[in-house]
Amino acid sequence: MTKFVAIIVGVILFITLPFFIFGEQIELFFAGDGVVSWLREFDSFAWAAAIGLLVADLAIPVPTTAVMAALGMVYGPVLGGFIGGLGSIISGLVGYGLCRQLGRPLALWLNGERGLQEGEKIFLRLGGWIVALSRWVPVLSEVVACMAGLSRMSFPVFLAALVCGSVPLGFMFAIIGHLGGEYPLITLVLSALLPFLLWAVVRPYLKS
Repeated sequence: MTKFVAIIVGVILFITLPFFIFGEQIELFFAGDGVVSWLREFDSFAWAAAIGLLVADLAIPVPTTAVMAALGMVYGPVLGGFIGGLGSIISGLVGYGLCRQLGRPLALWLNGERGLQEGEKIFLRLGGWIVALSRWVPVLSEVVACMAGLSRMSFPVFLAALVCGSVPLGFMFAIIGHLGGEYPLITLVLSALLPFLLWAVVRPYLKS
C-alpha cells in the first residue's frame, strides 16, 4: 500500500503544481463575468471553448464549476448542462487515456509492478464509486481519472461511472448559472447525491 500511496501523492503534486504557479492569474480571469464574456467572444463556438477549458483543467487550475455555471448563463440550463457534462466526460477520458497509455511506464519504473497492483485491486473493488463521486470534488476528479488509467480500471466501468458523475454536475451548475446562484447549497447537495444514486442503479448491469 505504501507504494500505491506514493503514486497518488505524485499524481496530486503533478496536478496541483500549476495552482501554485498560475492560481492568482486564473482566479482574476474567472472573477465576476470574465469567463462569460470570454465565452461569448467565440460566438457560435463558445461551447467548444468551454469544453477546451474543462479539458485544460488537467494541466492548469481552471475552476470547472465556474465554466459550467457560465454555460448555463450562455446556453441555458438544458443545453448548457449537456455541454458541461460532455466537457467533464471528455476531460476524464483524456486523463484516463493519457495515464493508461503514457503514465504507466513511468509509474512502473518509479514504484514497480507491486505498487500498481495495489491500485488495481482498489479500483477493481471500488473504482466505480470513487470515479462517480469524485467528479464534483475539485482536483480530486482529475487525480482519480489519472489513477484509474494507471490502475487499468475496466474502461466500460470507468466510462459508466464517469457519466454518472459528470452529467449531474454539468446540469446542476448550469442551473446555478442560469438562475444566478439563487440556491447554491441545494444544487451542491444534489450534485453530490445524484452521482451516488445513478451509480447505484447502473452498477448492477456492469461487470467490474
